[in-house]
Amino acid sequence: MGLRERKKERTARAIEDAALRLFAERGFQATTVADIAEAADIAPRTFFSYFPSKESVLFGDFDETFESLSDHLAARTGDVIDALRAWIVDHVEQEDHDADKVRRREVIDATEQLLAHERHLLARFEEVIAAAAAVDLDAGPRDLHPRLVAVAAGAALTALQPDPGAPEPPPGTDPLAPLDDALAFLRGGMSALRRRRARAG
Repeated sequence: MGLRERKKERTARAIEDAALRLFAERGFQATTVADIAEAADIAPRTFFSYFPSKESVLFGDFDETFESLSDHLAARTGDVIDALRAWIVDHVEQEDHDADKVRRREVIDATEQLLAHERHLLARFEEVIAAAAAVDLDAGPRDLHPRLVAVAAGAALTALQPDPGAPEPPPGTDPLAPLDDALAFLRGGMSALRRRRARAG
């Protein structure tokens, strides 16, 4: 990474740190872009060179994540549940494991506007999962059964978000256990739907 790229990375990090700190102290609604820029020691116009809005500080990686899931499911060779698990594991391993995830979660959970925005983004994930599930179920992507799978998968993804109030898991706990529990539920649902469709067919 060159000097310019490192400088841009440091500036983006300074903006994120300032925004998360102010969101926690003042609340998302009460914090302005000007406040964030002042705390990060940059001009407001510089903020918009890195982030198009306050929300994007919290959800800025959504488009990249969405495209990653879409491409992964389109290229899968196994069933949709196995492909979803592989993508989640790979995505989690690539994430920064620091306090920022928890800080973001706290800000989102405290702001109805952000929760509504998150639900809107989750619906886009569910559309991609429904399309993939439809292939496995030999159904149309707008049929009820693929949409049921997608909604359940969306609920599983939401449940896997960090919970700031949850106790630390006991030492030696498999970090993937909650994921596998959620996917076991999804596999059971998929199997039940296949049986129903076979009987109906």
